[in-house]
Amino acid sequence: MIDDTMVVIRSYNTITEAEIAKSVLASGGIRAEIRNEYMSTLYPVGVMPAQIVVRSEDEQAARDLLAVR
Repeated sequence: MIDDTMVVIRSYNTITEAEIAKSVLASGGIRAEIRNEYMSTLYPVGVMPAQIVVRSEDEQAARDLLAVR
């Protein structure tokens, strides 16, 4: 699903935080993916953060859902 039409809406230092955010978005009906999922576990915290990406048309709704959290 990750391609050029995807937008990074948030970055996390741990994969656990990214998974929680992805779950929140899924509960709101927004499909999200985690970019750098495996690389973020190999590098020290902050070097290669896990990024939540969504389709560009879902960007604002996704940001709103995560802002509530």
